[in-house]
Order: sequence, then structure tokens, then C-alpha cells
Amino acid sequence: MKKTYTIIGLLFSLCFQYAQAQDTSVEIDPSKPTNLYTQINTLGEYNAYDGFATYGTRLNFQYAFNPDNLLLAEIPLLHNDATNRFGLSDVRVRYFNAVKRNISNTVIAIAPFADITIPTGSVENGLGSDTWSLAAGAVVGIVLNKNISLFPGVNYVYLTEPKESGFGFQTNMSLKFSKQAFVFLNPIVTMFDFDTIWQAEVNFNYIITPNKFKVNAGWFPNFTNDINTMRVGATFFL
Repeated sequence: MKKTYTIIGLLFSLCFQYAQAQDTSVEIDPSKPTNLYTQINTLGEYNAYDGFATYGTRLNFQYAFNPDNLLLAEIPLLHNDATNRFGLSDVRVRYFNAVKRNISNTVIAIAPFADITIPTGSVENGLGSDTWSLAAGAVVGIVLNKNISLFPGVNYVYLTEPKESGFGFQTNMSLKFSKQAFVFLNPIVTMFDFDTIWQAEVNFNYIITPNKFKVNAGWFPNFTNDINTMRVGATFFL
């Protein structure tokens, strides 16, 4: 746990150093996932499994080295009501690189990414998966009109335990209701060697202070494994 707090402290330090030099004269647009910004997300999370639940907080740090490169670190601290244990769950690290922007009036970005989930949580305490998840893929940003955008993506996934691989597909739709309110609707399917996982994301966002602060609430169901995740949180742009 001490190492976890050290990592959190370092990430906070990097973000605040970046914020001192960041230009806030241009209003940012977080409704498009290929727009990369330095931010801190704090989330309250509840996961309903078949027979038990986990709940706690998920800390999400995103550091934009520049408008085209971003590093994400996600640190979940959860309690399992079946084992009555609290601690660090599996940590996630993700890297985005927007290699092309403004290709046409419709295609606004192509962003390859690498995604790693590290089995830092305890399986005995019901807080981890005991497997590494390694993924690589790309997302394309497509603007249909000023209020509707699509961010379809494809990725290759490899799991170390059980050893299997597959391909994931998503069609993330961003719907803007106003300059402040938008929602992400994202059906996700991952086809492994022996099974197929169906998931989805429904995530509503509301900007309280432009360039500084927004809130969000989301439902993240895993239909195949009968897991329902609920999250509410706040985002601080730095």
C-alpha cells in the first residue's frame, strides 16, 4: 500500500507541474475521447457480482505530454463484502498517441493505444484477477454532425491466465446535448479463443466549470458474466 501512495503522489506532482504551464485561453472539449487532456478523475464505484459485491474508489490520472500523447494510470481501492477485505485491486496503465488529426471534415483523428492491466490485487481477498491483460489497438474519431461523433476501435487482447487471446471491438458514440452536457454510449465485444464477452458503457457527463471541472455518472454492465458496475465521480482538468 505504501508503494501505491508513493505512485499517487508522483502522479499528482507531474500533473500540477504541467498545469502551471497549460494554456486555458482555449475552451477544451472532453466530449471527444481523442482530445487528450491532463486530468485527475476520482470515482466512487460499486460492482455487483453474482452473490457478492465490491465497492470503493477508483483514481484515474491522465497526463498529456502534448496534445497528441497521453499516459493514463488507473488505481482502484476496493472493499469485498464477501471476504470483508479492503485494498488495492488490479492497476491499469494505458498510452494513447494521436498519429493523425483533421484528416478530413469527417475523420478527426486516428489514435493507436497500448493497454495493460496488472494483477496487483489479491485473489484470496477477492480483489484481483491474477492475470495480466495486454492489449494494443487503435481508435478512429468520426464526426457525423456538431452533436454526434463516433469513436470506433479495434484491439488485440492477450491474457496470461488462462492463456488466451482475442480481438475487441467498440463503437463509442458521443452525444452532445449542449456545451456542458454529453453522454458516451459504447457497446463492446471481445472475442477470445473459447468465449465471447459482451459489455457496454453508458456514461453521462456534465461540465460545471469549463476547462476546470466536470461530474459524471455511469453504468458499465458485463452481460456475459452478469456483472453490473456503477460509477459516479468528478474530473479536475489541470
